[in-house]
Amino acid sequence: MSDQSPPAVVAADVEKLRRHVRILVELGRLAGHDSTPERFLDHAVVQVGRAVEIHHVKVLRYRPTTADLLMVAGTGWKEGLVRSATFSSDLRSPPGRAYRTAEPVCIADFAKTPDFVVSEVLKEHGIVSLANVPILTEGAAWGVLEVDSTTLRDFTTDTVEFMIAAAAIIASTVRNHTTARGEAAALAEAAAEAQRREVLLRELQHRVKNNFQLILASISLQKRRFKEGEGLRALDHIANRINAISLAHDQLAPRQDAQAVDVAGYLRALCASIEQQVENVAIEIEADEIELSIERAVPLGLILNEAATNSAKHAFAEKGGRIVVRLQAGIGFGEGRLTIADDGRGFEHRPSSGSGLKLIDSLARQIGGQVLTESSKKGTSTAVTFPIIS
Repeated sequence: MSDQSPPAVVAADVEKLRRHVRILVELGRLAGHDSTPERFLDHAVVQVGRAVEIHHVKVLRYRPTTADLLMVAGTGWKEGLVRSATFSSDLRSPPGRAYRTAEPVCIADFAKTPDFVVSEVLKEHGIVSLANVPILTEGAAWGVLEVDSTTLRDFTTDTVEFMIAAAAIIASTVRNHTTARGEAAALAEAAAEAQRREVLLRELQHRVKNNFQLILASISLQKRRFKEGEGLRALDHIANRINAISLAHDQLAPRQDAQAVDVAGYLRALCASIEQQVENVAIEIEADEIELSIERAVPLGLILNEAATNSAKHAFAEKGGRIVVRLQAGIGFGEGRLTIADDGRGFEHRPSSGSGLKLIDSLARQIGGQVLTESSKKGTSTAVTFPIIS
């Protein structure tokens, strides 16, 4: 029996590769002619759909302020969704995992992948299979290119490689437009020293984000060894804590004497990220404007992550509940206070064990803060009072 493929199959594969090459050439031409990145992305999703013979395509851009992925371009979607629909960026979301790990994510059948969460937008359109590839700029993820199928489809290596090539063209175009706008603004508004500091900070953020992506990708690989149990839960805890630190680096901004974090923006992004990962729990936040060094902002973010996660897991029954986060400046003499309060069932005595509670106490000590936990049948409140030292 011959191992060679039938001539008709070989001819079809050759034609598919030729189509991919033609469309990549067309994408390159469009990148040089379209006047705005928005116009180019609108054309790009149509071309990608042609290449992979699929009706639903979208480009998602990560937004650090809300820790989500915004559909900035798309084809095949219902009216009003493009440039308004958002998707979770956590590891249970297919595009979120592609963004966080900087690796392609392909799902041949959603029904057979219970560890992923299907978004309402995909359910509404009857999507059952999809493929995601990250859009990388200078080694760090900018967003995701996704194709979605309403019929079961096992995406081939050729298709994924075409998408990676298309994502590279998209990334190059986005980077060029961003660089052009940034340089014009810098010439108009900033001195040479400020420009230098911003460039150095962007380089640092890209490198740090790349490192976080590698770590999260490693954790994602390790999770495949566990179907359930303590090992899987421990890896989820670690991934959430790493994500909290990564979000702080997204909020870094240059300052005259150091690199500062907009703590209010950081905590809002973190709350949005946590809310995406839990069901039937609403998280509200009120935050005064505070700037801290990243060494002091990260412990606050980790405290919020631990307290809110503990509430989401243990405070509520199946119907869920509400968590209110408040960041206050001007408490006492040069102090601030972070409060995380839920309306759950509470507890009579504060548990003496538990890695989350011990971590909160340890993190508070790192920034010279004090923790006060109160609980009743109306809910549990964790408050950390800390000196505002930038």
